[in-house]
This record gives sequence, C-alpha cells and structure tokens, in this order.
Amino acid sequence: MELIKVIHVGQNMVKLENMDVDLDLQDSVNYAPSEPDTTYEFDQVEEIVNVVEEDLHDCPEMFDRLASDANTPLYDGCTKFTRLSAVLKLLKLKAGNGWSDKSFTELLTLLKDMLPKDNVLPNRMYEAKKMLSSIGMSYQKIHVCPNDCILFRNEYASLDKCPKCNVLRYKKNKVPTKVVWYFPIIPRFRRMYRSVEDAKNLRWHVEERICDGKLRHPADSPQWAKFDHDHPNFAEEPRNLRLALSTDGINPHGIQSNSHSTWPVVMIIYNLPPWLCMKRKFMMLSMLISGPKQPGNDIDIYLAPLIKDLKYMWNEGVEVYDGYKEENFKLRAMLFGTINDFPAYGNLSGYSIKGKCACPICGSNTNWMWLEHGKKNVFLGHRRFLPSKHRYRGWRKAFNGRLEEGRAPELLYGDKVFEKVKDITNKFGKPFAANLVTSGWKKRSIFFYLPYWKSLYVRHFLDVMHIEKNVCDSVIGTLLNVPGNSKDGINSRLDLLNMGIRIELGPIKKGKHQYLPPAAYTLSRKEKIIFCKFLEGVKVPEGYSSNIRNLVSMRDLKLKGLKSHDCHVLMEHLLPIGIRSILPKKVRWTITKLCYFFRAICSKVIDPGKLQALEREIILTLCELEMYFAPSFFDIMVHLTIHLVKETQYCGPAYMRWMYPMERYMKILKGYVKNRSRPEGCIVERYILEEAVEFCTDYLSNVESIGLPKSRHNGRIEGEGIIGITILTISWKDWEQA
Repeated sequence: MELIKVIHVGQNMVKLENMDVDLDLQDSVNYAPSEPDTTYEFDQVEEIVNVVEEDLHDCPEMFDRLASDANTPLYDGCTKFTRLSAVLKLLKLKAGNGWSDKSFTELLTLLKDMLPKDNVLPNRMYEAKKMLSSIGMSYQKIHVCPNDCILFRNEYASLDKCPKCNVLRYKKNKVPTKVVWYFPIIPRFRRMYRSVEDAKNLRWHVEERICDGKLRHPADSPQWAKFDHDHPNFAEEPRNLRLALSTDGINPHGIQSNSHSTWPVVMIIYNLPPWLCMKRKFMMLSMLISGPKQPGNDIDIYLAPLIKDLKYMWNEGVEVYDGYKEENFKLRAMLFGTINDFPAYGNLSGYSIKGKCACPICGSNTNWMWLEHGKKNVFLGHRRFLPSKHRYRGWRKAFNGRLEEGRAPELLYGDKVFEKVKDITNKFGKPFAANLVTSGWKKRSIFFYLPYWKSLYVRHFLDVMHIEKNVCDSVIGTLLNVPGNSKDGINSRLDLLNMGIRIELGPIKKGKHQYLPPAAYTLSRKEKIIFCKFLEGVKVPEGYSSNIRNLVSMRDLKLKGLKSHDCHVLMEHLLPIGIRSILPKKVRWTITKLCYFFRAICSKVIDPGKLQALEREIILTLCELEMYFAPSFFDIMVHLTIHLVKETQYCGPAYMRWMYPMERYMKILKGYVKNRSRPEGCIVERYILEEAVEFCTDYLSNVESIGLPKSRHNGRIEGEGIIGITILTISWKDWEQA
C-alpha cells in the first residue's frame, strides 16, 4: 500500500514524500496528512498580528488595519496569499537583493496590472511601507552639540544652544549640525524572545554546548566563568544575555577624500551558537552616529542612551515573554566586551594608542625606542618576556646593543585600570593630573558606569583581523621591497648604525648614489619572480578566497589591492609555501612560525593546555624577527601579537572577537544608501524595513531568512553542477611529496 510520509522540516512547513512500505491501518492513520487550518500554504500571518498586539495597544487603528490586511485575500478566490503575506514576501525579495524603492514600485505596478482587477496589492513602495509601519520597531533621532558636549535630550531637549560651549544647535532652516540615531534595544530583545526558534537558540550556551575543556565559544572562557562566579544571581537564569559591542567608521559616499563620517554601533549576542551569533540576522544595529567628523574620544557622549539601557537591564531587568518555554521571565543583560580596530579601541577605552606608550596592555611599561632617521616610535625588547636565564637576554649585537634585564609587564585587570582613571573628568572638568597623562589614559570610559565592567579580565578585545593584515603587509612589503610598504630603506639602515648593530648593513656610497648591502630578508629579482609566479599560479576553490592571481603584478613584482581576507589566506596558508626556497633557512623558519602562530590563534577549536607553549613560541619568534629585520619593522601592530594568546586564554577563540563580520555588515549598510544627500536616513529606513521583514519570515512558508546566508556549495557534494572528474594514479613517493 502506498502511503504518505509527513516530515517536519521547519517551524511552519511540512514536506510530503511517498513511502512504498506496508503498514497496518492504524499506522496509516498516523501518517495521513491533516487538513491545514488555513488555505494560505501554512502562512501564519495572523500570528504576526497576535505578537504585535501588545505593541499596538495605544494605536487601535493601526492594529485593526494590520489584522484586516492579514485576513484579506489578495483577490477574490485567492487561496495562496493574503494582502499582508504577499507584500511581506515581495519585500523580502527587495531587502534580500538590494532593490531600490524605484524599481520595487515599478514591480508592484506591473504585478497589479497582471493580477485580476479586484486585487488589493499596493502599487507603490510608500503604501507597502505604510502596511509594515505597525510591525517595524521604533527609533529615536537625537541632536548633538557640534562640539560633542551634550545630547539635546531629557533636560536639554528644548535648548537651541549648548549650555557648555554656547554653540548653536541648528544650521540654517532648523537643520541640526550633528545627529545620532538610537534604536532602543529593550523592545528588540522582547521581540526576539517571542520567536520560538530564537528563544531556543538563546539557551544554547547552557543546554547544547560541548563541555570537554576546549575553547569553542566565549562561554568556555575563564572570563565567562569568573563572571558567573562573581554574579551567581545573573548566572542562574540561562536566558540572560551576554553582549559584545562593535563600532567602526564608514564613508557612506564611498569617496575617500570626503570628510563625512558615519559610525554604526552594533550589538552581538554571545548566547547563540557560534554559527549564528556573528551572522547578519542577529547583529543588532543599536546606534548610528553621523557628523562632519569622527566622534573620536568624545564617542562616550553618543553612547549615553545605550549605556543607560544596558545599566537598567543589569540593575532592574525587564519582563519578557519566552516563546519557547511559553512563560514570562525577567531578562537581564551584561556587556562582555567590545570588538574594534585599534583606533576605535583607543576611543572607547580612553587610552592613547599613539606615541611611546601605544600598547594598552603594557601601558607605561611599554618598551619603545625613537628612530632618529625613521622619525617614528618602534617597539622592541621582546626579550623581557622570556625567562630570566634565557640565552637571548645576554645577546647584545643581535638585538639592540644592550643586555635585557627587564621583566614582562603585569596584566592590567579592570579594577587596576579603574584606579588609574577614576579621577579623570571630562573635558570641561578638572585638568589631567601629570601622572595620568604620562600613563597614557585620557579619560574614564563611559563603560565604567556599568557596575560589573571593572571586574572583567579583558574589556576591549584586540582585533586579530587588522593585526594580521598589518603584519602581512609589513612582511610582504619588506620581502618584495614595495615602495611605501617596505620597512627597509636608507633611513632604516642609518638607524642600525646609530644603534651600533649590524654595521655591515649600513649604506654604501658610490659616486652620487647610495647602495644598500643585502640583508637576510633581501630577495633578488630572480627570487621575487619565483615568489610572484607561485602566487600567480595558485588556484583555490570557489568561496575560499579572492582570485589570488589578480593580486599579483608580474610587471612590478609586487602584490596590489590586498584586502583583509587576502592577507588572512596569505599568512596562514600561502606564504610559508612561497618562501620555502627563496630565503635563508633561519629567516624562512622564523616567518613560517609567525604564519603558523596566526593559523593556531584563529582556530575554531583551541586546546587551553597548548596556549602556554604557543605564547612561548610567539615570544621566541618576535625575538628572532628582531635579530633579522630592521628596527623599523616593529610597529605597534607587530608588538600586539605577543598579547593575543593571553586574550584567547581569558576570552575564548579569536574568531568570535574579530572584525570580519562587522566589516561585511558595514558593506551592507553602505549598500542601503540610495540618496547621497541623506545617507544616514537611507540606512535607518532600510534597516527598519529589513528588521520588520526578518521578523515576519518566521511566520511565512517557503521564505528563507535574509540574514542567514545560504551555502553556495549546495549540491556540489552530491555531484550537481560538476563538469567532470578525472582520476589519477600516482606513486607512493609522489603522494608523500604532495
């Protein structure tokens, strides 16, 4: 007897398959498909109405209009779409494919003409957005003092000039000089927990996480465990949120010379599994800062509304309905850390990342040196991180000409940082004390208003992505002697003479020209050709990286247009292979160990027992780099690699704390801009629309989420789309060499 097998595929969908098996009649009753409650192909738009009913209790007209749209067929006799479900599915296509409002209006007009005359499909984008106005979340537009003194809100809301600097609030025609858009996080957290699937995933770190001692997620880290130990009441509720904050500046106009700056502030939720928490769907835009210049160290003024809500969610909590457990509970939240590039790190932390004390971890104990000819600070002295009796400490000429008697600086925990900055006031308060200026701290960060902030091991994460890119640029630029990127040159060699080390590398003057003797890292033209030809011949699978051969210029023998991910692939996979026959063995092994370090630190599963050995290895690698490369090579980015192991040991895998997801998301936000005169307005409106559509996709059939990418390799494993397969038989010797 042929039966129908009913398989549950998703929250709102079922899949039917034929089964050629014999079952009893009683079993066939269990497998028989039931009639759906509605004829709209399992679209549950009426559930959307129920969810937003609480949000619209003050607007009964909007609620009635939404309920009517949810129950009105698209046209008489239509059993597949209601007015609301049709508009939602069309808007999902618009948001997912980046259509402009103009093209979407033209599509609606065409579809309305194609459908029967009695159809109720809107014919303009404006009408479609008006339908979703009752579903979307709100935002606040707050004016800011042109000098970043105050926000014109609360007691300052009615003022026309700043009470601190007396600068006018508006330009001509009541146009504000500076604006910040704030997207309140509390109602967004409430709505997120109404989704059954999302509410279940937010408990993953307690119920489904693998606990085998390995670091796979921030929940495996000592910082997470320490926080649970210090705040047991917070840890008792697994649904309480652990958040990360990320921000960076973008130019919405895409013109590098333009002075306009936009800073999105994004919240990342660490409760989710690692394959979800860094995805676009769960990256919550909470603020959008705009102005003619970057906020800089005054970014705390803009973050005040967000910090106020975070503090409220920590102290008081909010009542939230859990759609998975079908119960109300009090939700609280904490900020686990911030994810930023190094300049934004300085703005948020209040530490000066320029000058002689540029390392925020070493602080005033940073080992720096001023290069007279190079005219910059460099950061040497990595020997002090070695054991006291290590032989490298006594080597003078191989390093900076001196014995190393220093000790590694003590790690600054949050309470020690707070003791240093607690007396620093804002720019209109008391002047800085002399000891505070020399220690590198410029302000007390607004994050210290969060009661738990000073108890964290690490508060601001070093971004592995930008560190790896800068190190890769320095290595590639020096090896290929790329103008502008090379850390070697006449000034570098003169600085070696000033230090009294490697005198044989000093410039040699012949007539009117100066020649540089070859150093250990110098490549001949033939070796450069070998290296560039290797990269030009690299072929990688689809989606693995960009096309490497497009980055190689055989004419100039250099790499051009390197992006962050290109440097990631070069450092961790291609560079160790490309240099294995073109450099002296010691230099080659040192660079290879540096590449292996980045590969280990970026792993998705990390064994804590191996981190101590990894830290010793990177210290030795940096010491060996000091022996072979010029001092100008050692900028702050090279030095920061020595602290990456400690942060991984405290906070978990680096791939959960780097800027790759944020950089991709900022590209999406830039794509929202269709009107160059109102870039932030475009971003805000498009984000609100996408947020509403994303919320509704859980209640629509045959609709995939916008923010969860679909694998480009679907079907490849089964052989679909493959042109052909060639099988080769090779010898055991060839296999071993490969």
